[in-house]
Amino acid sequence: MLIDVGLPLSLAFIMFSLGYGLTLADFGRVITMPRAVVVGVCLQVVAVPALAYLALMLFDLPPAMAFGVMLLSFCPGGVTSNILTKLAGGTVALSITLTAIVSLMSVLTVPILVAWAATRFLGAAAPEVDVTRIALSMVAITVVPVALGLVVRALAAEFAIRTEGLVSLIATVLFVLVVVVALVSNWQLFVTSIAMLGPILIGLNALLLVLGMFCARVLGLTGSDGLCISIEMGVQNAALGIAVAGLVAQTGGIPEFAIPAAVYGITMYIVTVPGMFVLRAGFGRD
Repeated sequence: MLIDVGLPLSLAFIMFSLGYGLTLADFGRVITMPRAVVVGVCLQVVAVPALAYLALMLFDLPPAMAFGVMLLSFCPGGVTSNILTKLAGGTVALSITLTAIVSLMSVLTVPILVAWAATRFLGAAAPEVDVTRIALSMVAITVVPVALGLVVRALAAEFAIRTEGLVSLIATVLFVLVVVVALVSNWQLFVTSIAMLGPILIGLNALLLVLGMFCARVLGLTGSDGLCISIEMGVQNAALGIAVAGLVAQTGGIPEFAIPAAVYGITMYIVTVPGMFVLRAGFGRD
């Protein structure tokens, strides 16, 4: 019961913290920085799932684990990508804008892609995927909290600015707790699957960071904007991946589908934190 209630509430607060750091001017970047925004959104929504699918053709994973990897690839960057972008010296405003836009789009993209992936990887064993139910649930745990954060920021700007750091800290702690609970709840499965999942998750993470850097450079996005695009492409919202897995399974607790996202919640730091220094060297400083 604690997991079933605590997980969606934790994710809702994490998404609230995203909206809490936004202003309506951030969404204006769609107009003022159209190339960077379009590139970032397309890479996140199209390229990440496509590369995950191709990687699964090379790795012989059990169907449930392969499905879990695809679930993770459908997720946006999340608050973690915003924090890592800031640490790397990337354009934080662009990162927040991309995360917000892709998170809102995920209400439409994720349920449809999940239904396809369940059929493709689980076959006859696939649970019945209620696309409408997943979409409505995602509205409740993503769109509504982001909107509430935006409203609070707009109505109490000075208070929001003063407490933004605290809200972000709480969101980060909740993210860590979600990953830890997912791992503890499935510890034996985690121990037996880490050797199997580690290579594909670490490899995908590194490849996406590098590919993001390459695509940004080809399209003329350098410096802090390029760093942002690369990190947004390479970092997925593990907490949302765990939540979506639960929505698909429609069972109490945290299902097997969530293990890849939980493992990734740890491995992404192992790859991305040192990778930030390589990205900075590749893009140079503005």
